[in-house]
Amino acid sequence: MSTAYPSSSWVTGDVADLYQLADEFLSKEIAAQSPRWEEQQHVDREFWLAAGKLGLLCASIPEEYGGGGGDFRHQAAIQQAYARTGDRSWGNSVHSGIVAHYILGYGTEEQKKRWLPKMATGEMVAAIAMTEPSAGSDLKAIRTTAVREGDEYIINGSKIFITNGSSADLVVVAAKTDATAGAHGISLIIVETADCPGFSVGKVLDKIGQHGADTSEMFFSDVRVPAERLLGDEGAGFAMMMSQLRQERLIIGISAVGAIERAVAVTTAYVKEREVFGKKLIDMQNTRFELAECATLSRVARVFLDNCMEQHLRGELDTAGAAMCKWWLTDVQCKVIDKCLQMFGGYGYMREYPIARLYADARAQRIYGGANEIQKELIARTL
Repeated sequence: MSTAYPSSSWVTGDVADLYQLADEFLSKEIAAQSPRWEEQQHVDREFWLAAGKLGLLCASIPEEYGGGGGDFRHQAAIQQAYARTGDRSWGNSVHSGIVAHYILGYGTEEQKKRWLPKMATGEMVAAIAMTEPSAGSDLKAIRTTAVREGDEYIINGSKIFITNGSSADLVVVAAKTDATAGAHGISLIIVETADCPGFSVGKVLDKIGQHGADTSEMFFSDVRVPAERLLGDEGAGFAMMMSQLRQERLIIGISAVGAIERAVAVTTAYVKEREVFGKKLIDMQNTRFELAECATLSRVARVFLDNCMEQHLRGELDTAGAAMCKWWLTDVQCKVIDKCLQMFGGYGYMREYPIARLYADARAQRIYGGANEIQKELIARTL
């Protein structure tokens, strides 16, 4: 279901062109491949490589490191095109929108040249390992350790709910390099997973939705990593994560608005065709009122997202603004999709209908990236 890009002030010129390219490729490929991805619980490497050839990976990374040479608008355009397909299997938002920017922002020249070009082609798939079984939104409570021994770090611990987990060729691991220093004792270390003794991946987790997404457990047992794989300064990991979370939460908001617009579009089409008691559903007042409310929320969500985008592009989106973007847009996503599903009646509960998959996939949006309750706490602290 290809859809024209919504009118947004930040979508002009080559950004709009990139959206159209992404929309055409993703609409076609996902329609054909999404059922297989859901069955196998991961996206094929061939798809990553094809996306890389088209410039859909690392679009906002400088050309000197193999990227597209754009800014965050280009990454956002790809993310929006993907969100509006209704699929939630492909972990490019983590790969290109998050991990690539950690490496670009904090990596040495050698690190950037080692990993970013291969990420841009899809030869390497990236993940970030923050969450642990006993530490979700409270990142200061992580227990994974990285002990310096000569020219190496020895990593021990486990991670859970890791996007691209079983496919990842490199992982940015949050670990405590100083267990006595609290948040100031957390560092980020990059682990290459190939031929890495002590590193293992658990099962791909069985989720309520997002069945095609490779979400896995990771285990580190005396994993030895060269000290030069430290990202940034030792002990600076928590500050780096807090800085990057603003962009991560904006990306989640982009996904939310894309899903909202998709839900309203497929529901509008359905109620114009479905007949009940001898008349079209669209001709019934309750349907019209519910759809009018969903369309209004969709419009408001789009305007709010565009405002957040404009602030971010100016470097003015603060922690509270990113938190507002994340919690409100994901809440509206769940509300609108629930209303839309109801208009499908019993068919809305069948996974062969897009609205059912949108419904199941939406729920996690209010949890990852920092649970919405945490976002409200962050906002309240600024009042």
